[in-house]
Amino acid sequence: MSQHIPGITRHFVLAAGGTGGHMIPAHALAAELMRRGHRVALVTDERGARFPGLFGGVQTHILPAGRLEGGPIGWLRAARAIHAGREMARQLYRTFEPSAVIGFGGYPALPALLAALKQGIPTALHEQNAVLGRTNRLLARRVDAIATGFSGVERLAARLEPKVRVVGNPVRDEITALRDQPFPPITEEGAFRILVTGGSQGASILSEVVPEGLGLMPVTFRRRMQVTQQCRPEDIETVRAKYAGLGIPADLATYLPDLPERLGWSHLVIGRAGASTIAELTVAGRPAILIPYPAATDDHQTANAREMVAAGGARLIRQPRFTPTELAKQMQKLALEPGALQNAAKRAWSVGRPDAARDLADVVEGLGRTPVVDGLPADPPKLAREAYA
Repeated sequence: MSQHIPGITRHFVLAAGGTGGHMIPAHALAAELMRRGHRVALVTDERGARFPGLFGGVQTHILPAGRLEGGPIGWLRAARAIHAGREMARQLYRTFEPSAVIGFGGYPALPALLAALKQGIPTALHEQNAVLGRTNRLLARRVDAIATGFSGVERLAARLEPKVRVVGNPVRDEITALRDQPFPPITEEGAFRILVTGGSQGASILSEVVPEGLGLMPVTFRRRMQVTQQCRPEDIETVRAKYAGLGIPADLATYLPDLPERLGWSHLVIGRAGASTIAELTVAGRPAILIPYPAATDDHQTANAREMVAAGGARLIRQPRFTPTELAKQMQKLALEPGALQNAAKRAWSVGRPDAARDLADVVEGLGRTPVVDGLPADPPKLAREAYA
């Protein structure tokens, strides 16, 4: 149940690195907090500030954030950047006066949270992946609350369990709206729509394998295919030529701003296993063939996929085995066996967490700090402690 009390406005800072996996959950939380009447500020890096379609109406601050890599010289540079970022964050907090600072991982979150800890501001982490990330690992012991996207997160110490709450990964409102829509009907003569997405950066391996794999499907089925595929800019014309040669209609783009709409009419998704991708697939109830990114830190994408695969909502192909032949084999099992795709869709839907943004906002509101009051008489911190206990 929501802990929001109408009339109390509070200020929150969200700190996230500039990839879709961090930015999309932070955006969804920002939207939920603002719906509850709160003010939100975003701390990110230059990539995050350029991320399209997110954080409308949210003030954004770019902090320097060093990457903890590159040996002693790299570490020294990182330390300087983190120190500078922390000082900039402290200046922001003096004017914005946040009730809490919430980190979503990524290097920009580190100086923002260090500044909050230094000033005694309540803090929380949200871990999107099924393996605790590096930045969150550094801070997990010191923060007040840890929200996770999956149960049983690896590399999260057992002693920290009392402050852990499984909430899921927040998704955009447009994705949540798909949950109550029926799975697109499949007929013998109708179009079979496939969405191929490699996350916010695309994936060249999908551009190499997917067109050839779809080309191995029976001709009668291939004629029904309609493909939407996200590609890297350097791959897009080659992929376009492959599909043209196979006679498969394909809509290709380097970025899909209308991804929720395309997901809504898709029968099957082929893609990576990033945390946001898994959350969107399971909330919407869309079956998938997942190819975890093998270079992901601690192989976290394979861990992300386990719950959905175990439920029967997805099939997993490790990248070394991801060949056109293997893709075609898995496609036939899902797409050509009667009822298989619809059953997989139901099983994907069964493990979705559509209330993740609401539940994460409840965790955030539960962090005790004197609120900014709008429409209620000001009161000492006791009000906040009682109201949000």
